[in-house]
Amino acid sequence: MDSAPERRALADRLTASGVLRPESPWRPAVEEVPRELFLNPGVFLPTDGGLWQPVTALGTPPSEWSRIAYRDESLVTQLDGHLTADRTTGLVTGVPTSSSTTPTTVVGMLEQLDVADDDSVLEIGTGTGYSSALMCHRLGDDNVTTVEVDPQVAARADAALEVAGHSTWTVTGDGLLGHPARSPYDRVIATCAVRRIPYTWVRQTRPGGIILATIGSWPYGTGLAKVAVNDDGSAEGQIIGRSSFMHARAQALPPLAGDLSARTAYADTERPARIPPVLLGEWMPAFLAQLAVPGAQFVRATVGDGTENLYLFDAERESFAAFTEDTEGWTVRQGGPLALWDAVEETLTAWRDAGGPDIASVRLHITKEAHTYWIGDQQALRWEHPLHRLP
Repeated sequence: MDSAPERRALADRLTASGVLRPESPWRPAVEEVPRELFLNPGVFLPTDGGLWQPVTALGTPPSEWSRIAYRDESLVTQLDGHLTADRTTGLVTGVPTSSSTTPTTVVGMLEQLDVADDDSVLEIGTGTGYSSALMCHRLGDDNVTTVEVDPQVAARADAALEVAGHSTWTVTGDGLLGHPARSPYDRVIATCAVRRIPYTWVRQTRPGGIILATIGSWPYGTGLAKVAVNDDGSAEGQIIGRSSFMHARAQALPPLAGDLSARTAYADTERPARIPPVLLGEWMPAFLAQLAVPGAQFVRATVGDGTENLYLFDAERESFAAFTEDTEGWTVRQGGPLALWDAVEETLTAWRDAGGPDIASVRLHITKEAHTYWIGDQQALRWEHPLHRLP
């Protein structure tokens, strides 16, 4: 089935929503690259029960497969690091480990990349290969280098790219290391989230070049960073908006196991919380908390009676904050060498006092020694992360 009408309709929707600029040079790529090629052998669709329904290209009528492919949704293509839709039947459980990101996000990031037609681009996280194909269409195959850590995912993407008519540089390896063999690059774009922008990417980018990556270690509360590389080897820019991607596998925080209440049984301090911890369920406070205590996780745990307990854990630094609520408000108990909630509370108080600025107010500066983030000129809204102390 020819999907040209669906591709044109997608381009029209992206233009109407402002994702594609008027007369955008990316529009021909959106109109001509068939997304459905990059979803083979199939996808997992979510169900109301929290399970996943495998749907394959071969087992689905062409019109239905095309309708699925051109939804503006992320489509999960792998569960648990190995399972694909053609290898199972019926509803399954699992954690998504690879997906085709929403066209709105993919195309929006490409617009933000500010490429010229002859620029060379390093892509971190090939995934299905759809975004790689869009860049190959615009820039030419030889100007695109894409790195994927999962050999199976990389092989499927490379095959799909070949079917789509592109023979680009598809590399299997750790994208956090970049790909120095073809550097320097004019642009670096990451289609996975990272705790911080690796300095290897800065080193492999030409002065004046741009790096675009999602920063943060939580599943939410992450920001899209856009930085330009300076002549002195540093990079500087800002968070330009909210963004959400699966994390680079080497940096994904492992889920906490065991009895969480036992982990918090012995506290060093206990006091009323001046700010309710439920604020960390909101995007900007969550982003700021990650700046204040990099490496910490915010955990919601439901116990047998249905009560939800809230925690902050930094497993590497063996520190925690545990919260309880009663009619008087919230109480925080803290243990370990780091007073996690003290640091978060100080940051959120300063942010509120500054009028609650948006995530796009955050600027950052990267050197080989440290990452520095700041909002305005208040010291309480400035965070310096020496590289040797970052998780």
